[in-house]
Amino acid sequence: MLHSLAYVGISSPAVEAWPSFASEVLGCMVADPGDDGAVRLRVDDALWRIQVHPGDIDAVEYFGWAVTDEASLQTLRARLEAEGIEVHQGDAELTAARAVHELHWFVDPWGYRHELIWGQYMRPHSFRPSRPLSGFVTGQQGLGHVVIGMPDLERAHDFFTRVLGFELSDRIMSERMNANFYHVNGRHHTLALGRLPDGVTGFNHLMLQVRDIDDVGVAYDHCVERELPIVKSLGRHTNDQMISFYLTTPSSFNIEYGFGGVEIDDDWTPKTFDRASIWGHVLPAGVTKPSPGIVRQLD
Repeated sequence: MLHSLAYVGISSPAVEAWPSFASEVLGCMVADPGDDGAVRLRVDDALWRIQVHPGDIDAVEYFGWAVTDEASLQTLRARLEAEGIEVHQGDAELTAARAVHELHWFVDPWGYRHELIWGQYMRPHSFRPSRPLSGFVTGQQGLGHVVIGMPDLERAHDFFTRVLGFELSDRIMSERMNANFYHVNGRHHTLALGRLPDGVTGFNHLMLQVRDIDDVGVAYDHCVERELPIVKSLGRHTNDQMISFYLTTPSSFNIEYGFGGVEIDDDWTPKTFDRASIWGHVLPAGVTKPSPGIVRQLD
């Protein structure tokens, strides 16, 4: 069924800021641009993993999810159609633009476009980080994880587990946070859903995991040197044990940049935590709420 997070697509008026931000701070490789002038970023041998399209506002354009095989693609399509959700097959132009063999897409009940793909194109031994870097943890675990805020967490939990097949890793329930974390592979979570007020949804952050703790420290130093907004300080999470910090991108959503996340297997037992971090992840002085990311009103 679902295998991993394959890619993320954003639109933004700040597209021109991305090549330097992604290469100098994150260590991504800047690939050839898209036909519309989109900035394409690489973190491994996939032809691209993050794409930032020109746009009038900061917005989520799509999430790409890799499936294990063509049969899984058809199974998921049937499940979605049974829920009354229209599923579209990508044409040759779209599959070429996404650099995949086959693609089916749909819009979920909260207005997010999801693209189910298989056959993501790879170019072996071609990834070159833009600065000294141990590399990113991808492969079978995919790009990383995404965190989406939902006004009706129970309904979202049902949709993403029963229909799409995500499995619960754990929950964090506290005065400041109510979130569920889900896996589809050995990464502790590929998706997290957090509760937002009624009528609001938002894309909070994308997590990128590096292979060495020093890479996290170097990225942190780059943010400090450039006076880039760090929205949560270095810290270690309770659930996936990730050591990370959070920074805001030029396009409103955040990046969690981390190292050392636990890997899980079929014997994993979900847990509930009463706080998000063992230590750190402190908000900047004078800030009482974390950066919300790309937030929009629901119809």
